[in-house]
Amino acid sequence: MAEEQWYYDIALGKAVQGKVTNWDNRMGPYASRGEAEAALAKAKARNEAWDAED
Repeated sequence: MAEEQWYYDIALGKAVQGKVTNWDNRMGPYASRGEAEAALAKAKARNEAWDAED
């Protein structure tokens, strides 16, 4: 199952399938490559929303 999931690798700057990198460089899991590729944009939007609440 983990091999089917997608992750965004911060160090590589791209989506990868499966747990091929260390946990501290990985965001996810995501169900699709597209979701993994959007991980940084989604995190940025959430951070901006939380900052606006403060």
